[in-house]
Amino acid sequence: MIDVIQQVRGSNPSLPTTIIVLRSDSRALADPETLMPEAQAWIDEKTPGARLSRESVLLAPYPGAMPTERKVTVLAFTDARHLAAFATAWTADPIPEGED
Repeated sequence: MIDVIQQVRGSNPSLPTTIIVLRSDSRALADPETLMPEAQAWIDEKTPGARLSRESVLLAPYPGAMPTERKVTVLAFTDARHLAAFATAWTADPIPEGED
């Protein structure tokens, strides 16, 4: 994953420096290029300056294999604490109502 982050930083230096790659099944995503309205509202309120972006990276399907180009969805933050807050709120499994 570190290689992916380095590639994204190198190919798009305009992004903020703290980056998370979102899985295609992330509950924060409506589609690969759009956040769910709830996630967008959360980001707007709690993580000013965050940016969603689609980026091309070279990934090998397994060690030693030829890398191929792949599109990934990244969310870039201006502050590492914002990434941590987002990861806590949006990448963990949600707790069902009434359970603590």
